[in-house]
Amino acid sequence: MRCCGLETVIIFGLFHYGSAIVCYECNSAINTMCSDAILPENLKRNCSDHDRGVTHTLCRKIVQHVEFDVNGHMPTDRVIRSCGWDETKYKGACYHRSGFGGRQEVCSCTKDLCNSAHGHHSSIFMAFTSLVIVFVHKYVTPMACSRKRNYL
Repeated sequence: MRCCGLETVIIFGLFHYGSAIVCYECNSAINTMCSDAILPENLKRNCSDHDRGVTHTLCRKIVQHVEFDVNGHMPTDRVIRSCGWDETKYKGACYHRSGFGGRQEVCSCTKDLCNSAHGHHSSIFMAFTSLVIVFVHKYVTPMACSRKRNYL
């Protein structure tokens, strides 16, 4: 008989059950902190707080490069972070758009706060989580099962 109760608890404990995604929301044209490498807590937003008649399923980060003088402003780069929804092939991906006077890179992601300055946080978390599961499976579960057999 295989002992797997502890593994099951750990695996299910790693999943975050919630009804809404949490994203950073800001525009560097209005708030310069939106371009910072480390974003402040006050830019976090529970996307269910929006009342737009849609269910937000992703976070979005847009980097705009305005390449010429528009409305008296100098050429500039802007960062826009927001809650969003998208059921196209671009959900969870990046794409580029360009046109007269500028270009932009639009990226969307489906994990809480994934539209931060660095996109590698979730991959580090997943690698760490995988190591914990392997460790538990290889070392903790056999010890727990052998103790259980000794008591029987």
